[in-house]
Amino acid sequence: MAVPTPHNEAKAGDIAKIVLMPGDPLRAKHIAENYLENPVCFNHVRNMLGFTGTYRGSRVSVMGHGMGIPSAGLYAYELYAFYGVEAIIRIGSAGGIAESARLQDVILATAASTNSNYAAQYHFPGQLAASASWPLLRKAAETAEALNIPVQVGQVFSSDAFYGEGEDVKNACRAFGVLGLEMETAGLYWTAQSLGKQALAMLTISDHVFTGESLSSEDRQKSFGAMMKLALETAYHFA
Repeated sequence: MAVPTPHNEAKAGDIAKIVLMPGDPLRAKHIAENYLENPVCFNHVRNMLGFTGTYRGSRVSVMGHGMGIPSAGLYAYELYAFYGVEAIIRIGSAGGIAESARLQDVILATAASTNSNYAAQYHFPGQLAASASWPLLRKAAETAEALNIPVQVGQVFSSDAFYGEGEDVKNACRAFGVLGLEMETAGLYWTAQSLGKQALAMLTISDHVFTGESLSSEDRQKSFGAMMKLALETAYHFA
């Protein structure tokens, strides 16, 4: 397929080799306007806003991916397959599952368990593990240590349901060491793996499934700033 695509009006060369992807396109706009230098909007289709600018002289793009695995997978696929993107860092939030998962910590997701059937399209002979890319994961962990940003490194659970998960799912996730619950990482990882590209999810723990704790709006903004610093510095060193 040639560019533009049905979902992205960017022209060839408009998008950087590494893209930061929040779920909310308005969050992508906020990131571009507050963290990137000289950002230029490359996409308005369906209001899934995307921008390219520079961070410390390195070219970086940011674009929304919507909600759920199918949406994240679609936008990631087009970036990888048609726009020459080599790496995507998902930046979002997660509900804490593990006892060790503290509010404001950032999860670096090594892998994503899921109840999604999205990977059926690959006809893999068995369960296809949705895994992060080691170079991105290693660079993010090293960067977090250098910046003194608390991180939890481990697996998450990507759910197809926001409201429908029962206590059995939550308890099973905790028993198997899942750090957090979210809705997109597995789709991103499978898409990257299928195309030989790189992907990593960074997720701020905004609430806790078992304790009922949640961040205030002020704490959410503070935590988001720390995650953004980690994501941008990882992208800078990876580029």
